[in-house]
Amino acid sequence: MAEPPVDRSGVLLHFTAGTLAYAGHYLHEQSHPVHTHSFVEIAVVTGGEGVHVSMAGRRALAVGDVILLRPGVWHGYEDCRGLDLYNCCFSTETLQRELAWIREDALLSYLLWTGPHSVQRRGMLTTRLEPAALAECAEHLDALNRLCFQPVGPHRGDIIGRLLLVLGCLARAVARTTGDAFQATGPSHPAIVRAMRLMEAAPEHRWTLAGLAAELHLTRGYLVRRFKSATGLPPMAYLSRFRVELAAALLLHTDQSITRIGETVGWPDANYFARRFKAHYGLSASAYRARFGVARG
Repeated sequence: MAEPPVDRSGVLLHFTAGTLAYAGHYLHEQSHPVHTHSFVEIAVVTGGEGVHVSMAGRRALAVGDVILLRPGVWHGYEDCRGLDLYNCCFSTETLQRELAWIREDALLSYLLWTGPHSVQRRGMLTTRLEPAALAECAEHLDALNRLCFQPVGPHRGDIIGRLLLVLGCLARAVARTTGDAFQATGPSHPAIVRAMRLMEAAPEHRWTLAGLAAELHLTRGYLVRRFKSATGLPPMAYLSRFRVELAAALLLHTDQSITRIGETVGWPDANYFARRFKAHYGLSASAYRARFGVARG
């Protein structure tokens, strides 16, 4: 069988070129070292037990537990005893291209964007699958695993279809277990989706609430109420989460100076950038790059 389409550079995991999505089994005994990755990763516990280690601390794992991690989040496993994980991973390109429409769906958008970006989660979202839902999810993961070793061209629709079925299982579980005020009542408001895309398209712009509201032809109060209702965050807080994730990607994959990266993501004040980055990842930008970045000669 061909090797999984995941490469390792030190403690950074990344997809081989052209990969849309991947699912595969991993069995951990004792520990698995702290690492990060350049793609969205979903870990579904299908057997055994262990402890998940991340910026959020230590969390005991059991069968049915699910952890979703946005790109750049660091994590590892300790005290593993037959910890059987089904990892489902997909690239940021897939998220921005084949899955772009998900922004219009309140439940799926919460799963992949707004839930992990909320203040306390720092790029992670956890949930739990009941036995029937776990069996359903595992069926789709098995099918996605088999597709990973097929050429993408003739199977693009099958890969995205199975990935969406996995995401649907997880989104329903999140809606049941999240405990947030979030309610999936229908598609996100078009103005809120546009606001998110405007800020993400130009993170270096000196966005203000007044400027964003004017761009959308909305009052500031209405924009804040609708944005917070849809995402759980005010617009500028959401932009901050996007900027810090983009900064992490630039630290991992480029040789740009930390000062230049701060400017690129819209934080030209080096001290402010340093504070925001450390608050999100628990490490300074230089320590994050030294620990997880790709070594370049």
